[in-house]
Amino acid sequence: MPEQPQTSRGAATYRRILEAATEEFAQHGIAGARVDRIVTAARTNKAQLYAYFGDKERLFDAIFLTSLERITNVVPIDADDLPDWAVRLYDEYLRRPDLIRLATWTRLERRPAGHLVETHQHYDDRKLTAIAEAQDAGRVRAGDPFDIMAMVIAMSMAWSPVSNVYAASSQEPDDVHDQRRALLRDCVRRATATGRGDASPA
Repeated sequence: MPEQPQTSRGAATYRRILEAATEEFAQHGIAGARVDRIVTAARTNKAQLYAYFGDKERLFDAIFLTSLERITNVVPIDADDLPDWAVRLYDEYLRRPDLIRLATWTRLERRPAGHLVETHQHYDDRKLTAIAEAQDAGRVRAGDPFDIMAMVIAMSMAWSPVSNVYAASSQEPDDVHDQRRALLRDCVRRATATGRGDASPA
């Protein structure tokens, strides 16, 4: 097992490695990332990086799994308001586009089909339970909870760094983002509502 930092100085180095590696992997992917660039940006050396993380692959694992934890904790699902959840995801992608890029590289280089990670239950189970409960209460349309979740997430990513049409930026005017949020909220509401998709909001 890679060792963990035992001192405040070591902990600071550990954080710098994570920050530098996140940027490196987000920009270049797993195969294209270079340890030399990471240790230079982190102001450390390869021996320290390998001591903490083992190798480049496990360093990526640590960063990617941390990014999944972040999106789960920072943007928790509210199955009673899936449109709001989608908008909050949109906003998080604006704040942290690197999180989406890491997921994209994982899909391209590691898991081209199926679930993005083997431990998907850890990240999905609470969301799926919440959606199923909302369905049982008649607040969300019928259907496989996983498919409902996947659809809402995909809609929230319409302008994310993985878009093949247009990637949004936090530098754009607020009114542009507000317009997209309103459209996203309305489309998710219509897609997940019970009964007719063009039902009026409650």
